Amino acid sequence: MRFLCLIYTSIDVDGRLNQSEMNHLIGEHFVYDEGLRRDGSLLLSDALELRNKSIVIRPHGKTFSVTDGPFVETKEYLAGFYVIDAPDMESAAEIAKHIPSARYGAIEIRPVRTLTLKGDLAEIS
Repeated sequence: MRFLCLIYTSIDVDGRLNQSEMNHLIGEHFVYDEGLRRDGSLLLSDALELRNKSIVIRPHGKTFSVTDGPFVETKEYLAGFYVIDAPDMESAAEIAKHIPSARYGAIEIRPVRTLTLKGDLAEIS
């Protein structure tokens, strides 16, 4: 079963870590990722740019508006993600607890739904 682990943190912007500590944390991610790859649990992981480099698109009639974003007032932001393979939520949670950034924020774990198309009908499994 696939799970998306969303990493929420504020450490890139709140000054909690100095550059040396940040570099160490990034190194920890590389080591952890390699271990998950070796055991077949890691499908994909990546860090995201800071939110000031993002945009938000929203439908506006028949067109879309594009704005700088996100505009949600929060102390934590989406900083990165892991897509993992685990037998169940409990196993996924165990993997997520060891993501190095977990100790600085929150990890949201979401099961990935499998959508299929059979004829004209979509199915969710």
